[in-house]
Amino acid sequence: MIIVTNRIQVKKGMAAAMAPRFTAPGALDTFQGFRKVEVWLTQNLEDHDELNVHMYWDSQEDFAAWRNSDAFKAAHQRPEPGSHGGQESPILGSEITTYEVASVREAAK
Repeated sequence: MIIVTNRIQVKKGMAAAMAPRFTAPGALDTFQGFRKVEVWLTQNLEDHDELNVHMYWDSQEDFAAWRNSDAFKAAHQRPEPGSHGGQESPILGSEITTYEVASVREAAK
């Protein structure tokens, strides 16, 4: 299993409103190897907000299929500023990191 994390810095006050967009039902749900998405909000930042979007995949190949798909492009397309519905983006920057799950311990039941 791999986890792909997109750490996104956004304008102050925007993270909580943006978080549900990453977990809304959509085309992502139909991709082979997709397991889940978690969105974490970083606490106690002064200058900006930060979302950490963690996507869980069976393999790097499954994630690559999503990343290279038309559905991915459509999900990440933004309206042009000044066009109907276009607004200035609240995103200040982002960084993607990929992790391989090497070991897991779960609570005893």
